[in-house]
Amino acid sequence: MRKLLAICAAIFCIAAASDPAERLPDPAQEARARAIFAEVRCLVCQNESIDDSSAELAGDLRRLVRDQIQAGRSDDQVRSYLTDRYGEFVLLKPTFSWGNGVLWAAPFIVVILGVLLLLRNLHTPRPYAELSEEEAARLASLADKEQT
Repeated sequence: MRKLLAICAAIFCIAAASDPAERLPDPAQEARARAIFAEVRCLVCQNESIDDSSAELAGDLRRLVRDQIQAGRSDDQVRSYLTDRYGEFVLLKPTFSWGNGVLWAAPFIVVILGVLLLLRNLHTPRPYAELSEEEAARLASLADKEQT
């Protein structure tokens, strides 16, 4: 019974989260907007989508997305508009680009290169330098002192 009440309360909270006055009159457009809300990061909270955030900026971004959809723009055009304005950080799942790929791969490449250099240095024999006559005499005198 408690689980049912908790589920109902969660549903009512979600339903009350967005102001009906802000919603688009066309349910298909509103559904598109809600799908985009889930993909866009709240720039204040940074780990929440604008759909989950209650920050003022998230509300502004929701209105901006709704305005773009109401103006007849496609989902890709809306995402492009947001990334042009706020950078790719605004997307919770950034698109693949070579710059992003290098950024993600760089730590692995550095670790692999470090391990390879370490292995090369461990397995490379180092020649020993010959002792000069003076160094050999000093070493012999130290050995004689230690024996006595």
